[in-house]
Amino acid sequence: MGVRTVLVCAVQVPLVEGGAESLSRELVRELRARGYRSELIALPYKWYPKEEIFTHAAAWRLLDLSEVTGQRIDCVIATKFPSYCVRHPNKSIWLLHQHRAAYDLCGNPLCADFELNELDIAARERLIELDTRMIREARRVYTIGAVPTARLERYNGLSAPPLHHPPRLAARLRPGPYGDYVLSVGRLEALKRVDLAIRALAAGPARLRLVVAGEGPHRPDLERLATELGVGDRVQFAGRVDDDTLIELYANALAVVFAPVDEDYGYITLEAMLSAKPLITARDAGGPLEFVQDGVNGWVCEPEADSIAAAFARLDADRGLAASFGLAARERAAVVTWDGVIEKLVGE
Repeated sequence: MGVRTVLVCAVQVPLVEGGAESLSRELVRELRARGYRSELIALPYKWYPKEEIFTHAAAWRLLDLSEVTGQRIDCVIATKFPSYCVRHPNKSIWLLHQHRAAYDLCGNPLCADFELNELDIAARERLIELDTRMIREARRVYTIGAVPTARLERYNGLSAPPLHHPPRLAARLRPGPYGDYVLSVGRLEALKRVDLAIRALAAGPARLRLVVAGEGPHRPDLERLATELGVGDRVQFAGRVDDDTLIELYANALAVVFAPVDEDYGYITLEAMLSAKPLITARDAGGPLEFVQDGVNGWVCEPEADSIAAAFARLDADRGLAASFGLAARERAAVVTWDGVIEKLVGE
């Protein structure tokens, strides 16, 4: 008898909603659609002060999910730190995130959680050792993209192929006209670099607008920046929008700009592509570079306002080029499906 009951283990930061949370719920839905009995198991997570990181890892380690009320659990799929500390004899890991602040972001001024001092370095080494031990015990290990695969190999000495998946709204996203605005979607935080899009707007064509869909701690700073650069009237901060509004925003945009710092995957990339929109990204953006071909279905720019502004100008001047890029983008994204992901994760 094969695997029939699968628990998805996830982490929930209270009052925070992002791509990882959405993906965990989508994975449960896709498992159920294929006949599996599946539930989402989520524990709250707090990473400060640093000892809390290990406390929360210990909480997951106390969980033995091999059975629940006498019912056998055939498989667990853990997603991000510290959920993969859970105990189960048939554990799969689909690695969305490790605790990045302790890895490649250690000492990065955009993420001040781990600095290059003696105490932080000791905690970092302890965390990496814990990660390596917990991930190694899983039967199957995959990541969501090439960036976390490379990180896992570099810091933990472990190999894991990437498993790409479509975004939650894949079936509903559609092409539309190439309008008078560039769209930015995502959480408003330093690592997403929405400020680059605002600076590019100020340096680009005067008739273009920027629509920013998302919320986050950097919104006041971004609003001030738009005002200071004299483009406050051309930047619309739409906040967090519902699905119908987001689909419309994608459908009617000229292009989508998404230039984060070394993103692990980035659902915005595929959402833009499935909406037949060129994606403008940066050469150090990480995950988007797995899908964007410079000059074919989007632009790969230097992480500088002038470089991104030049891409804005090219597309604004040539709607035919935007449509050509958009068609190529949609064709590239259409090959990403859930079927192979589920098959590999459950080990059948």
